[in-house]
This record gives sequence, structure tokens and C-alpha cells, in this order.
Amino acid sequence: MRIYLDHNATAPVLPEVAAAVSRAMQETIGNASSVHTFGQQAKTALDRTRTALAALIDADPAEIVFTAGGTEADNLALRGAADALAATGRTHLIATGIEHEAILNTVKALERRGWTSTSLPLDASGVVRPEALAEALRPDTALVTVMHANNEIGTIQPVADLAAIARRHGALFHTDAVQSVGKIPVSVRALGVDTLALSAHKFGGPQGTGALWIRRGLRLVAQLTGGRQERGRRGGTENVPGLIGLGVAAAVAADTLAATAPRLAALRDWFEQTVLDTVPGTAVNGDRAARVPNTTNIGFEGLEAESLLIALDLEGIAVSTGSACSSGSLEPSHVLRAMGLPSARARNSLRFSLGPTTTREELELVAGVLPRLVARLRTLGRPLATAR
Repeated sequence: MRIYLDHNATAPVLPEVAAAVSRAMQETIGNASSVHTFGQQAKTALDRTRTALAALIDADPAEIVFTAGGTEADNLALRGAADALAATGRTHLIATGIEHEAILNTVKALERRGWTSTSLPLDASGVVRPEALAEALRPDTALVTVMHANNEIGTIQPVADLAAIARRHGALFHTDAVQSVGKIPVSVRALGVDTLALSAHKFGGPQGTGALWIRRGLRLVAQLTGGRQERGRRGGTENVPGLIGLGVAAAVAADTLAATAPRLAALRDWFEQTVLDTVPGTAVNGDRAARVPNTTNIGFEGLEAESLLIALDLEGIAVSTGSACSSGSLEPSHVLRAMGLPSARARNSLRFSLGPTTTREELELVAGVLPRLVARLRTLGRPLATAR
């Protein structure tokens, strides 16, 4: 038996999504830019996805630009805004230190082009205080980017409050909502943001498909130049079968979210408390209240998280030490370090992320093996600690 608790890295494709993608690859054969019947069938399919996705995030379908995933959506938001605003002389942007690499590395790329940036401080729970943003804003601030929910600790930021502060200052606001869309209710109107990125494979859609919501009237410079697809904002033939799958995943999320979220929160809370009660030297990282319902990040004192991850994998249990995009890195979690946690804590923490198919029985099995594995790894590590 294998147990999958790494849904924040990628969620298994929903059966109805897989069926829709398979049918589309056989039946929806036209190019959505073609004027003949086959092309118009493909265009209609994309329109249905745009409508389903818009319903999920409380948007207008015309404001949605399809991308190859969250990373491209983040790049289009930041680079597209930077290119559009360069002539204004406002070349300062603000981000947090817990953003996904898609944001952090894009900020670094813009710095190499002459932009300056400020990293917002966080409190110990990983949350940005609105007053911290107010203090960081400058006359030349063009863009603020703060993720909606963090991929490692699940913490939800007060995006609506932050966006309102940026708007009063005349700065654009982007949010990476890759880890929140499909897991909690998301309304672009209520958030008050200018752009929002999402990715299908975080809520049961196909990998390699996503979208950027762009507030009506906002100008972004296209980063993929080519044809006039996506109203000239993203050149290239759309991935019609994959995007059909995105639409199905969005519709399923809209229908099931109200029931799934509280169930996962209850399972997560039970599992989390059981681990804290049965494994000495454990602690939860991040805010235990303001977070997505499927995520817990737990520190295990006295061991390396990578060792525990491998031990769990040998037991048939898949978890992670953080973002899949930074796996293989020897550096401690940049998210936990940005929260002010010491390197040891950043190196001994594991993320457990649940999904719609996760059961109580599975979590009982994981909670049952953890005390034994942790005790063994701590025993193996003790001579090394003494030798130092």
C-alpha cells in the first residue's frame, strides 16, 4: 500500500479530468485559431474552460489568459507589468521572502535589468503585517507581489488588506494563488488584486496548464510573442486537451469545495495533533489558523528531514521537505528561514499535504509509523552529534 501526502507538489489527476483529456485528444482535433468547424469546436471548448475557471475565482471569462502553468503565469504578471511600466520611472517592486521560486527568481532577473526590490518582513507565523507593507512602499514602487497561500506551510496572507494599501499608493498588486485556488474559496473581486496566477495540477487538473487572471483594462506586455492567441497576451497554439482538463477540474472544485475543505481540515488537525502528542520534540511551523485546510508543516527536532522523508518513502509514504521545484537543494527551506526560524529547524521540517482522496485510515498508518522512524533516526544521529 502506498500513501500519497504530497498534493501541494502535484495532485493526482481526477478520473473525470483524465477521461475528458483522453476524449479531447481523439475528438477535438482542430486549432482554436482556425475558422473552420474543427477550429471553432476547439475554440468553444476553450471558452467553456474560461467560463468554468471564471466561476471558480469570481472573474469575467475575458480576463483569463491561459498559460503553461503557474510559473509562466507569475512571469507574465511580473515581467509583463515591468515592461509596461518601465517608461513611468517607477522601477521598485516589493515581495516576501516566502514566495515561490517563480516569483523570487523573476524578481532577481528584473534586478539585473535595473529594478530594485524590497523583501517584506514576516512575523514568526509567516504572515505579513499590513503596516510592514505600508512602511516598505516608496514613491517609485510599481508592483507588490505577495502569495495568497504558501506552498510549504499553507499560511494564508491578508491579501485583500495588502492589495488595498498598494492600490492607495498607486502600485499594482499580484498574487500567486497556485496553492489556494481549488482548496479554499477565492474571489479576485474580494481580494482586490490586479493579477492572479493559478495552476491546474494543484487541484486535480493536468500538469502544464494554468492561467493568469488580469484585471480588465490592465496592460501587460506579452512575454511569449507570436500569433494573436489569448487576445495578443500570450502567443502560441493553446493546449486544447490540457485546458479542457483544467476546465473540468475547475468545475469539480467549484462543486465539491464546500464539502472537501472542512473534511480535509479535520483530518489534518487530527493527524497534526496526533504527531505532536506521540512524537517528542515536534512543532508545527506557521499559523495554525490562517492556512489552507490540507497542509501541515512539522519540525522534528534532532534529525535531518531528508532522512525521515526517505525512511517514510521506504514505508510507502510520500511526503516532502518543501517545494518540489527546489528539491535536491542542500539549502534549508527559504520559507522557514524567512520566518526567522534557525537553520536546524528549517532542515528538520517535513510538509504533509492532503488531498480529496486522503483517508483517516491512511493518516492513522502514517501517524503509527512516525514514532518508530523518528526514534530510530535520532538514535542513529546521536553518535554523530557527540563526535562534533
